[in-house]
Amino acid sequence: MLAPSAILTSVAILGGVGLTFGSLIALAHARFRVYEDPRVDTLTDLLPGANCGACGYAGCRAFAEAAVGGVVAPAGCTVMGEFEREDFAEVLGVDAGEASRRVARLLCAGGSDVAPRKASYVGIRSCAAAVAVGGGGKACAWGCVGFADCAVVCDFDAIQMSVTDLPIVDPEKCTACNDCVEACPLDLFTLLPQDAPLLVQCRSLLEGDAAEGVCSVACTACGRCAQDAPPGLIHMEPGLAVVDYEQIDIANPKAVDRCPTGAIVWIEDRQFPTLAPSADQEVMV
Repeated sequence: MLAPSAILTSVAILGGVGLTFGSLIALAHARFRVYEDPRVDTLTDLLPGANCGACGYAGCRAFAEAAVGGVVAPAGCTVMGEFEREDFAEVLGVDAGEASRRVARLLCAGGSDVAPRKASYVGIRSCAAAVAVGGGGKACAWGCVGFADCAVVCDFDAIQMSVTDLPIVDPEKCTACNDCVEACPLDLFTLLPQDAPLLVQCRSLLEGDAAEGVCSVACTACGRCAQDAPPGLIHMEPGLAVVDYEQIDIANPKAVDRCPTGAIVWIEDRQFPTLAPSADQEVMV
């Protein structure tokens, strides 16, 4: 049996070791502690929480940290509503600024009703796979394949396929995350300010009858839109009209009036407002 003095000695030694290591841990914590501004949590709660990456940061918390550090302005998040942005700016003590909300726009209107196929495609139902083996049988080599790769990658349920196999983007759900832009093998998606109303819904480089022969709503490069638009807003490239979005504030609907195919359109809200979503969404995506 151990003597009482031996027990007390052991307890004292263990206590001393524990106190020593505890002190070292406390000192290390104090020395290497990473300070985080409490405003980061407050700002993160004001953000949408979509973690879409449209701002260029890994997620909403990363954006909040950058805002606290003065690296980015509140307007850097284009998904935030106006009131949330003002609250965000108030926490930081800065001006809210102006944010032009961006949405994904499709540079093609050639659905199955207006752009015929030259062959039947048999294979994996994927735009990327179809393009890799000749475009999925579509007569227009620049046209939307319609196999919904964009809808599959959209984490926000902002894209539905239409009855004519064109993707319909819901501007209210779109976060401009860029996933659909990267997923489209034909580069048919682009991110534009939601209030930019003028859009050329075509990427075909064919001209005249050759363009219209493979799609009845193709740009024929007639140049009428460039003639009717304010000077400098639209210029012609080989086979295609191109809008200068740096000058979009001078746009007016007159630019679309004489387009013989309707390839250039004036958008008030979403594209293809008369198209109905396909009832077979689960199969499509």
